[in-house]
Formats: sequence, structure tokens, C-alpha cells
Amino acid sequence: MSSKAQKIPRRHLSGVFLLNKPLGISSNAALQKVRWLFRAQKAGHTGALDPLASGLLPICLGEATKFSHYLLDSTKRYQTTIQLGHSTTTGDVEGEVLHEQPVPELNEEKILKVLQQFTGDIQQVPPMYSALKKEGRPLYELARKGIEIEREARPIHILAIQLIEFSQQSITLDITSSKGTYIRVLGEDIAKALGTYGHLIYLHRIRTGHFDLIPEYTIEYLEGLTEQEREALLLPVYAPVDHFLKIQAPEGRAEFFSRGMESNIDHPAEAEVLVFDGEKCLGLAEISDKKRLIPKRVLNL
Repeated sequence: MSSKAQKIPRRHLSGVFLLNKPLGISSNAALQKVRWLFRAQKAGHTGALDPLASGLLPICLGEATKFSHYLLDSTKRYQTTIQLGHSTTTGDVEGEVLHEQPVPELNEEKILKVLQQFTGDIQQVPPMYSALKKEGRPLYELARKGIEIEREARPIHILAIQLIEFSQQSITLDITSSKGTYIRVLGEDIAKALGTYGHLIYLHRIRTGHFDLIPEYTIEYLEGLTEQEREALLLPVYAPVDHFLKIQAPEGRAEFFSRGMESNIDHPAEAEVLVFDGEKCLGLAEISDKKRLIPKRVLNL
């Protein structure tokens, strides 16, 4: 079969799909698979999960990518299991064992006391195995060559940590954290505070921003659906910012808004509003103190 015959036409399709990413593939590989299944011209994800992590990976298709950074910046919720007793080069099961240390006797009171130390505003040193860049090169490239460089601690916020279960060799936690949090590092730090080493053996994201994981929304599930059935699963293009105030465009000004032009509007100042023309979302705007409607993100639907 010729390559021309195999080529699948792409569509101007927009919306958000709440993928349950499987283990073993990168976030980009999952993104490309979903994009291919929807035949979408453009797609982007909203916060990478490591190949050894699973769970919620919202996929923005088409014009929804204009709102994806709001999910990148949002809080995330995870369930994770920390294996105690030794650390690894990567902070998870993929790495080689670095250090070993006996696990002290654990009880619920001791664990909860340690977890309190990691709730709220804390400082975290990013891992070498991360996509952060040093002089244009991702840190993981240096780490794979055995090079370690000094990294500055960064402020993060842990909204909540709940203890799900524990044994003498592992603890399982439910963690809600700010953007920029490395759960692998948090796991290592918690293990150190318990008097031992640790690394993650399980990481599953169950919430991103205001979106909750829908377990059945897997790649395999999508593959078994018709094109129409897949499209029915898409959330609206503005779903990442659905919690923003919604207003109607001033009468007769919808087309001007879509061209990026400002309008007068009788409305109090607002930093970010979703602008509609009836049921159709036109985009995101600011309402200034001078009662001007200023387009910020115009949708091309």
C-alpha cells in the first residue's frame, strides 16, 4: 500500500478529552495516539506524566490548546506508594539502587507526624531526572551521563497528604499539590524523615484542576468506538476555564470580538471572562476599568 493511501486527513476538531494514560508510554506518545484516533490537526497535553506513572492526562484538541496552560498551572492530585529501605537513581523503580538502609519501626502516629512536616509551603530541590533545562539541555540528559549539577530549591505548596495504608516496607498516600511538585522527590524526602531511604513504585494521577479521572477513558476504549462516539466524549473547547465568569458579547459586536477588536461594555472590571455569542464561545477577554472588552484569546471555531 502506498504512503499516500495510508495518509489520514486531519480535521479542525476542538475539545478536551480526559485520557486515563496507561503505564509504559510517555505522555507525548499517548498524546499522539489520541490525536491520531480523533484525526485532529492540533493537540497538546496539560502536564506530563512519566512513563511509569498513570492516570489523568487531559488532552486539548484544536482551539482548546489556547487554554491548556491553565491546566498546566493547576493543582494536581495523586495516589502513590513509596517503597522504603532503599533509594534509586531516578527516584522510582526504573532506576538503579543507590543506597540501602533498614526501615525503623513504623506506626500510624509516627507517619502522620512526618506527613505534617510536608504539608503547606515547603522547598523542594528538583531531581536530576527531570525535563528542567540547564544551558538549554534537559537535566535528564546530564543525569544519564552520570553528571550531577547543583539545583536550587523551589517553593511548592502541598495542599493535603492523606495516609491510605502502610506496612513495614511501604506507605501509600493521597497527595494534592501545586504545579511544579515532583512526587518522586516528595517520596524520597518523606522516607528520609522516617529515618530511611525510599522510592516510588506506584504513581497515579486522579485529578487535574477541576477535572477528575474517568477510569474507563483509556486508549483501548477510544479504539473501540466510532468517530461519532469519540466526539461525544469531548468536553467543550473552554472546559479548562469553565469556572470563569461567562458573559455575552455586546449586541452586534461578536464578529468584531472574533477579529480581536475591543468593544465598549457595561460591566464591572474583570481580569478574565469567557465571552459567548449565544451558545457559541468566542474566547477569553479582560474587562478593563474603563469598561472596555479586550480580547485575550480568540477562538477560531
